[in-house]
Amino acid sequence: MARSAPPEAVVEVASVLLGNIDELGERMALRFRAEIETYRNEAQVPFDSIRTSCIRNLRLMVRHFTSTDPVDAGPPEETGRLRARQGVPLAETLHAYRIGFEFLWSELVAEAHRHPAVTDAMLVSLAAEVWWLAGEYSVAVAVAYREMTSELMLQREHERSVLVEALFTGVLADHRTLGEASRILGLPGAGRFVVVAADVPAPGREALPGIEAALRTAQVPSAWRLLPDQQIGVMSLPPAHEAAAVKALRRHRARVGVSPPYESLTETPQALRFARLALAGLRGRASGVARFDDDPLAMLVAAAPVEAERMVRLRLGAVLNLPHQERARLLETLEQWYAADGSAAETGRRMFVHANTVRYRLRRIEELTGRSLTAPQAILDLGAALQALPLISRTEPTSQSRERGGSPRL
Repeated sequence: MARSAPPEAVVEVASVLLGNIDELGERMALRFRAEIETYRNEAQVPFDSIRTSCIRNLRLMVRHFTSTDPVDAGPPEETGRLRARQGVPLAETLHAYRIGFEFLWSELVAEAHRHPAVTDAMLVSLAAEVWWLAGEYSVAVAVAYREMTSELMLQREHERSVLVEALFTGVLADHRTLGEASRILGLPGAGRFVVVAADVPAPGREALPGIEAALRTAQVPSAWRLLPDQQIGVMSLPPAHEAAAVKALRRHRARVGVSPPYESLTETPQALRFARLALAGLRGRASGVARFDDDPLAMLVAAAPVEAERMVRLRLGAVLNLPHQERARLLETLEQWYAADGSAAETGRRMFVHANTVRYRLRRIEELTGRSLTAPQAILDLGAALQALPLISRTEPTSQSRERGGSPRL
């Protein structure tokens, strides 16, 4: 903005104020402390910082009325960046500038009244210049504040991401370092934690978008990391908030594995392994939430698919080699028998067949497998093979098996 030279009388008024600029800056700073709540917090905004900023900005404002130089946005931009770093709300930062220009105007008018050469017309022109300058400064402050806020957010997100990665890889083993990291991540130092692992729909896309904010609303602190194939997170999860956390997870159409609870963040790497095992148990499903503790055996089977296939072939191979219809009938009967706690009568009720039919099918399974369903070890072996069965791509389990074959859902 091109400006004409200010009247000599106005220059004289401004020069007097410049001579008292330190005292004026101190008074302005005291007014900020009195009228703006955040500025009264010495720990957040030290008074020396306020006074230095006031003197520097006020000197620049007053000099504006002694020359034709263009507006120097440096000091207000520096103030905007500083207040953003200090966590002063932008609204309060701009309010401080409004107070500052009101203060400047009152001092200009008071000094102008001591100079007979200053006319009313000069004051009107001076008022317009003051409030134009106030607008320019406010814009400079706001732009710098927002830029610094964005920079700080990116910096904090990067820092959080690095800390979460360190937490999951076990780098943060020292309790002092771990305590500082948990503070930055917003997690308690000790308590009840679980780890979550979710398959992403595509590289770089979150499986659980907005999950941290949703959990925060449910009073569940959490920290998350996006990997190329998974989104992983750790939650502080007291039992009272577990239902709300599960509800937040289930809102997303994603496969989600949840670790067993643990008490120290140093156990996070192992918990991540458990969460991934739970996630592996959902293989073949479009979505669902599985907890490791709901069926640890199924989780362990999912962890070793090659070994699981060998176990299935070893224990159930003769059954799997039967024609499809007979194979499906025997496998469903065996599965329902386990679900009915070994009761042939209850199994028959569930399958709408006579208990003797169930017993006949079980004897047929015993003949084919060479394992007795009255022997505890055989019951364990066949049960483990049945859990692993959904992992074998060449089998065609019944629809009921597909529904129940994976890990129990929350």
